[in-house]
Amino acid sequence: MSRSIKQFGLYFGLLVLGGTVGLTASQYLRQDDPPPNVRLSPIEPIQLPESSSPPSTPPLENTSFIAKAAQTVGPAVVRLDAARIVSRKEQKPFYRRFFGEESPESERRRVREGSGSGFIFSSDGLILTNAHVIQDADEVQVTLKDGRSFEGVVVGDDSVTDVAVIKIEAQNLPTVTLGNSEHIIPGDWAIAIGNPLGLNNTVTIGIISAIGRSSSQVGVPDKRVSFLQTDAAINPGNSGGPLLNAQGEVIGVNTAIRANAEGLGFAIPIEKAIRIANQLVTTGKVDHPFLGIRMVTLSPSVRKEINESSSIDLAVEAETGVLVVGVIDQSPADQAGFREGDIILKVGGEKVENSIKVQQAVEDSTIGEDLKVIIDRNRNRKTLTVRPGKFPLDDE
Repeated sequence: MSRSIKQFGLYFGLLVLGGTVGLTASQYLRQDDPPPNVRLSPIEPIQLPESSSPPSTPPLENTSFIAKAAQTVGPAVVRLDAARIVSRKEQKPFYRRFFGEESPESERRRVREGSGSGFIFSSDGLILTNAHVIQDADEVQVTLKDGRSFEGVVVGDDSVTDVAVIKIEAQNLPTVTLGNSEHIIPGDWAIAIGNPLGLNNTVTIGIISAIGRSSSQVGVPDKRVSFLQTDAAINPGNSGGPLLNAQGEVIGVNTAIRANAEGLGFAIPIEKAIRIANQLVTTGKVDHPFLGIRMVTLSPSVRKEINESSSIDLAVEAETGVLVVGVIDQSPADQAGFREGDIILKVGGEKVENSIKVQQAVEDSTIGEDLKVIIDRNRNRKTLTVRPGKFPLDDE
């Protein structure tokens, strides 16, 4: 009995002690609670810094040479939108419904558009571009980088070199700085600016991959240009835009994209393009000297191929030089006495090692004036005097 009383006393004491501790803890935890009818002050929101304005164009001295070139030349690069209006007759559905195929016809005008690039080379509104960009166009819209738009007038175009000049009525326009393509070598920097796929003032970078690419190598044998090759990205819409050197000077006019290759772009050397442009501005057209020969650069493999060919009636002994494989009837070359099998050694006093050099020498000659050509005919040297004629065009 006494033992049960002791256990009960012990349990009761523990119960009282636990209740006391619980009450004390409860009061302690409620000390932070606000008393009735007391309001807490609102918490001040954290103030975020105001968004800064868009950064301004950085000073040129703090940018790369690529950015400097783009900022300097970009304002002079334009977008060209050429439109050709095509007329065709179409039967109105209403009449065709009642009268069949004999219904009255109406004429509908449809506009076919193409876009390309160009650059301002004279502050009074002269723009250089490719001839194929504005070919057969009835309207040319010129858009500047600053958003201004003008109606362009075609001053002239030359399909042989793929160069054209457009004029807009404006003054004090930004212009490019012309460089020198004759001093560049493979490995030099190349910067292209244009409007590929309608994306205005796009800048791409690469190097000069090669120089002196012939028209046949590029895949445009009807042109008379020795092209620059670059791996700077050139896409549809880049045609007519400038190719720059590291100093931001124009060294070429982008053109002639090969669809069957990636990383290959070509440009017309600026000296050639400007010479043609000046003639277009002065006379509205360009006449190219023409001899009327077909030729090939000899090599051991070419010599073997010619000698084994059943379609070419020639027996070639030389392994180097420029071989005449055809002479056009009644051409200046025919009248001067050129023959198949002649090997061209010099043109205008300059030695020529390949067909590209011959083409360049003829291009630099003057229509109607005597041009001396030294040939090797059956191991005998002869001097022929030829007067270059005017290059025949399909539309003449």
